[in-house]
Amino acid sequence: MEKIEKELKYRTADQEMIPQLVKMREEFIVCDEGEISADDLKAMEKQLPVYFAKHLGHDLIAYTAMDEDRIIACAFLLIIEKPANPHFIHGRVGEIYNVYTIPEYQHHGIASELIRQIIVYAEGHELDRIDLAATEQGYGVYEKLGFIKKKEAYQEMRYVCRRIH
Repeated sequence: MEKIEKELKYRTADQEMIPQLVKMREEFIVCDEGEISADDLKAMEKQLPVYFAKHLGHDLIAYTAMDEDRIIACAFLLIIEKPANPHFIHGRVGEIYNVYTIPEYQHHGIASELIRQIIVYAEGHELDRIDLAATEQGYGVYEKLGFIKKKEAYQEMRYVCRRIH
């Protein structure tokens, strides 16, 4: 593992960074799922800029690591507001997703630093908890940062809506 010679800058993304966030989202999905069909890629390239423009800086915070003007790693914090209950008394929870570092920068603690920044934000902005779905590769990283395996009394289920054209 080579040492990164340049000093990286960590910052939250702004509207000008949306094209790079779209690219990072696509790269993350390819890394996670293997590939994206041409139709799905086209649909994502249409939806993602609109989504980021609407949510970035409001209920979505994109934490980035920059090598000069290029995003080389990111982690998204989606803030979800729900009716309060004893498990989230403020009614605000965070969900981390799209934790991704481009291959040549991996294994240098960059993703860990992005997650640390999310934790600091969450603790200072009345988020009751942060959830994430860990891959086998990321599990140990998250565990070292204080994440614990959820024990649920409920079985998670999903309904996939049909696409009506």
